[in-house]
Amino acid sequence: MTKFGGMYEPRNAVIVSLEDLKHSSVPFHILEEAFGPSSLGILIVKDLPQRFSRLRHKVLSYASYLANLPTGELDALSRPSAKYLSGWSHGKEALKSGSYDTLKGSYYVNCAFFQGEGVTVPSSVDFPEFTAPNVWPAETSLPGFQVAFEELCTLIIDTAVLVARTCDQYAVAHIEDYEPGYLEQVVKSSMITKARLLHYFPPAASSQSLQATNISPCPPASTARDHDSWCATHIDHGCLTGLTSAIYVDEAAHPPQISMSDRTKPSSTVPALPFLPSAPDPDAGLYIHARDSTVTKISIPPDCLAFQTGEALQIITGGKFRAVPHFVRAGGAVKDGTRVARNTLAVFTQPGLDEVVDRAKGTTFGEFSREVTRRFG
Repeated sequence: MTKFGGMYEPRNAVIVSLEDLKHSSVPFHILEEAFGPSSLGILIVKDLPQRFSRLRHKVLSYASYLANLPTGELDALSRPSAKYLSGWSHGKEALKSGSYDTLKGSYYVNCAFFQGEGVTVPSSVDFPEFTAPNVWPAETSLPGFQVAFEELCTLIIDTAVLVARTCDQYAVAHIEDYEPGYLEQVVKSSMITKARLLHYFPPAASSQSLQATNISPCPPASTARDHDSWCATHIDHGCLTGLTSAIYVDEAAHPPQISMSDRTKPSSTVPALPFLPSAPDPDAGLYIHARDSTVTKISIPPDCLAFQTGEALQIITGGKFRAVPHFVRAGGAVKDGTRVARNTLAVFTQPGLDEVVDRAKGTTFGEFSREVTRRFG
């Protein structure tokens, strides 16, 4: 693997089984290794329900199908009024350099459906990015997309609830006056948990797009600082972020187009796309800036979920658990004749807007979110 200016250090993430979480048998020292002050801020959960692998493959395939819909259909799925944080977003996210990111497209969904069928989110003029209603592609455009998406996100949130329960048990033992069950209830009851389906466009297509918009292409992975200028290092500001491992699809060999005949068939017949056994570029993937100034690449096994700490969790636990800066490299150009896209899913479990996250100051998550916006623009 590539070293970033000598600062790259391999390091294994902590892995626990779903059964250990269900039975509250994760030792506290394991949780500290995963989320504590000297940790990578990430926990990998194995032994997931059998349907997880099928759902992951299907939903991540939809990311390629979605990104290749006609421009008019994608425009109809965009919501400027929600700051492009509902529905389709492409080329709207400002990078550290001041340019706009056209290397990836995002599809944002509010996960209030976790609370039950027909649940709606009370709208907020102050926070349309959290409370705007979802916008789904027509069933004739992406048959079965909404059903599969909601099922996978529900599985991820169910698992996040168990991780939160384990965090609560640790916090009760180590934090004075900590309210038992607090984080579990926050994750379980939130109406603003947000999912982000990500499609990193194939490098060849991205290069053409960049030339058209006068944006510099991704620089070589020479140093962490250089890499940060391509995709700004950031900290999630929610509680726990659920992450799937990515799939890599050669869209030249397997064009992500749904035929007119497929659009009229039952949703189960929409084909999941074949994907590569591994990333064609060994530098592609998730990187974490550890507190000793090293940059660590994290590999999530395809049949596992990862949970990453957010800043709200750091505040809730008084710093016992720490949010860690991280970034993602989509990968560089690969051999001629291929067009390899990277697809993945992140689910950001967040407290309700009126939920108090800093009890000492009485700060709600809504107030904290405004502060984050002021801090990072």
